[in-house]
Order: sequence, then structure tokens, then C-alpha cells
Amino acid sequence: MRYDGRENNQLRPVKITTDYIKYPEGSVLIEWGNTKVICNATIEDRVPPFLKDTGKGWITAEYSMLPRATQTRTPRDIQKLKLNGRSAEIQRLIGRALRSVAKLDQMGERCITIDCDVIQADGGTRCASITGGFCALVLAMRKLQQEGIYKKLPLRSHVAAVSVGVVGDQPMTDLCYVEDSGGEVDFNFIMDDKGNIIELQGTGEERPFSKSELDEMYALAKTSIEQLVELQKQAIGDITR
Repeated sequence: MRYDGRENNQLRPVKITTDYIKYPEGSVLIEWGNTKVICNATIEDRVPPFLKDTGKGWITAEYSMLPRATQTRTPRDIQKLKLNGRSAEIQRLIGRALRSVAKLDQMGERCITIDCDVIQADGGTRCASITGGFCALVLAMRKLQQEGIYKKLPLRSHVAAVSVGVVGDQPMTDLCYVEDSGGEVDFNFIMDDKGNIIELQGTGEERPFSKSELDEMYALAKTSIEQLVELQKQAIGDITR
């Protein structure tokens, strides 16, 4: 039996609320178990210098965690005058994941920034940020579609992410904080809606893992991401239209 009573292949409850914040072009609140992340998308008519005059667009992300998103207070980065290494690594991951499914050459010279703010953390914040951030991205692109700028959304597929690991020698999906901090093996799978891997982050934190365990973790991740994509579709509709 898992810490919270789930089966090894069972996701925590996931809820995606669209238009959560009034002002961004795209906004969602994703609640994933006890983890809650606000994902806001902002459209700007600019691109990084290396894309100027290319006709291509760009997608980037910023990630932060509120001081009391965790059991003890975490000082804001501004107090240290620099972004902490974990936040920097996660926001680069979010940006890569979203760009991987976007047709940047069809976006026009505009940048969409996804701000992911964790208001409550219980494991899987980067996976929630990617999964919710994609929804915010779609909502922002739909605004451009409604304005006649896009005929079709410049997207190849959905993208979602889930944590999978080995805890007590048992492969299991969607680790909460207690499982994540006490597990032997920890992975984050970022995948598209066809089961293709976009990025894979993993390590044997307490021991090496076998190929068969990796295969089991992939199978768990694929099933979980299929479920997450269905939840995305329920929240934001068909991206092919």
C-alpha cells in the first residue's frame, strides 16, 4: 500500500481550471494531489536577438515557488540576488518541453512566456508546471487564432509530464513528496501524446536500476501521460482545430 493509499499505477487527482487569472492571454490553475501551480502565458511582439528577422517565434518559461508553498518557509530568490539553481534548471526544462511541440517557424516573431508559480508543493511541481503550462500556452495561442493571426494553432502535439520511481522496490507513478524523498530511483518523463519521449530525467538515488525496471517505469509513465493528455483535452479542447 502506498503512502496515500493509491495503486502503483494510479495518478493523484488532477484538476485543471482555465482562465484562473484575469489578465494573462492564457491562464490555468493545475491542482495535482496537494500540489498547486498557477501557469500564466504572456504574448509579446518580440523575440530573442538570435531570432530577429527570421520570422520565427519563441517560447520560454519562468518558475518560482512561493515562500510557504512548503512546510517550512523558503526565502525568495530576490533576497539572494540570484535565481536558485533548482528554479533555473526547472524553468529551462519547461521551456524546452513546450518548444518541442511548437512549430516555431509558424508562430511569427513573437515570444510567449509561461510563468509557473507554485503556491503549494507536494512533489511533482515541474511535471505539473509542464502539464499546466501547455494548457496556458494553448489558451494564449487561441487568442491569436481568434484575432485571425493563426488559422491553425502552431502545435504538433500535446506535451505532459509525470514523475515515476521505484519505492520499496516497487515501480510506481506520480510520486508525492514522501515517496520522492524516500525512493530508490527517481525519474521524470516528459512525453507527447503519441508516447514519444521528449526528455527523460532520472537517477538511481539509492541504488542502480535494471533495464526491466526502466521498462516498467516507461510503461507506467506512458499510461499516466495518456490520462493527463485526456484531462488537457477536456480543459482546452482539440488543438488541431
